[in-house]
Amino acid sequence: VFYNAWLSNNMRKADVDSIFSWGFNSIRLPMHYNLFTLPIEQEPVAGQNTWLDKGFALTDSLLKWCKKDHVYLILDLHAAPGGQGTDYAIGDGDITKSSLWESAANRAKTIALWKKLAERYASESWIGGYDLLNETNWGFTEQKGDLHGTAEKQNVPLKQLLTDITNAIRTVDKKHLIFIEGNGWANNYNGMFPLWDNNMAISFHKYWNFNDQNSIKNFINLREKNNVPLWMGESGENSNVWIKDAITLFESNQIGWAFWPFKKIGLNNPFEITMNPGYAKIIDFWQGKGEKPSADDAFKALMQLTEQVKAENTIWHKDYMDAMFRQQRTNNTIPYKQSLVDAKAVIYAADYDFGRNGFAYYDKDTADFHVSTNKRGRGNAGGVYRNDGVDIIPCTDDVTNGYCVTSILTDEWLKYTINVKAKGNYDLSIRTTSDNADGKISILLNDKSVGDSFSLPNTGSIAKWQTVSLQNVALVKGVNTIVIKAVNGGFNFNYLELIKGKRK
Repeated sequence: VFYNAWLSNNMRKADVDSIFSWGFNSIRLPMHYNLFTLPIEQEPVAGQNTWLDKGFALTDSLLKWCKKDHVYLILDLHAAPGGQGTDYAIGDGDITKSSLWESAANRAKTIALWKKLAERYASESWIGGYDLLNETNWGFTEQKGDLHGTAEKQNVPLKQLLTDITNAIRTVDKKHLIFIEGNGWANNYNGMFPLWDNNMAISFHKYWNFNDQNSIKNFINLREKNNVPLWMGESGENSNVWIKDAITLFESNQIGWAFWPFKKIGLNNPFEITMNPGYAKIIDFWQGKGEKPSADDAFKALMQLTEQVKAENTIWHKDYMDAMFRQQRTNNTIPYKQSLVDAKAVIYAADYDFGRNGFAYYDKDTADFHVSTNKRGRGNAGGVYRNDGVDIIPCTDDVTNGYCVTSILTDEWLKYTINVKAKGNYDLSIRTTSDNADGKISILLNDKSVGDSFSLPNTGSIAKWQTVSLQNVALVKGVNTIVIKAVNGGFNFNYLELIKGKRK
């Protein structure tokens, strides 16, 4: 009951309409084989294929919505029969059963599934192509020493299977583009050339490394040497800074791209699914941190999750989309929320401007580069509200939008663009908390310093908030910008408040 509701609600017409409205022109559909055919262990007759309506019906519905919005649908076999790697969560593999690479029957079923799909969609012009096998990670030559196939030199079984799938597809569909992914999570292409079809593309994946030319040079070399197009078929799960820089890198090298995932519990994606308290209890139980929920409570929590996955019930992260699109074109910042300052206004710290690091804000820990550095980073270490480099946590103050900025380091800063109804002198108050007596800030108004830097109070506890004020700050009518900079870090920041003519 849960799984059927999840499948029905996770991707609907509203989701496709959203994707189209943001500016995307394609969707990469991660398919699980068991929605289309039975596992080999469950086939009534060994070696035969039982076809299931569920997967085909779901794909047909998605294609219908894509066609209406002129969005290409790329079919991606994300979980193949038996599982295609030792990173078992990716391909939904079962360590107790034969993998794709250990079973000729699983490989035969994979080939048959692709032929069935190609036969069904051969004439569909809004099918953008066939991504044959997602993220193989298997050491063919040395399984124990090369668990995920990153050092594999030949990749003979992988190339053979992809060739066999291609040949099967071409018996019923000679038109559609075929994407191939290498071993080692789609990055190891040793032994894969020369290619065996004249309508193919390389789909590499990119996660958690530097966004410099060196990070993609191997793929650029493959493109030039083999005259084959590149597609960065999967990336994401990082900060807005990383995402913006990655897309800039791809597009400057004429490489198309797709990001992952579309939805999840967490903020580094377009739609965030809210964690309901009942589901949190289930997670705690699974992790050995809490008591076992009753069957009724667990069922209610899971079914509530299937409602929360609907597009209209998710949290849309406009900052994520801003990094993908607007920030590709400009350094300009825009207000996170429209703030009209009349006689009095509160601007919350976490509502700093949309824009690039160094323009809307400055933060020193902006992304996760652990593949390059062997050290985990994060960007927003608090993991809530926004996906930039700025660290945000739930706020404990009485007056709050629910969030405050934390872990503020020396020289980091935040910019706020406001609209002032009438020019005049205003008192500017800063609400902070700190157990660090050395906290100090400076303020820039319309790119000019406002007085000297001043110290923030040591409140004795990060749970105790206090206000410091700067009097007679002159604001002009219309657009003003305010930058709050940490001369010495070590404090939390809740909001700034502007009051007109409070003192003479």
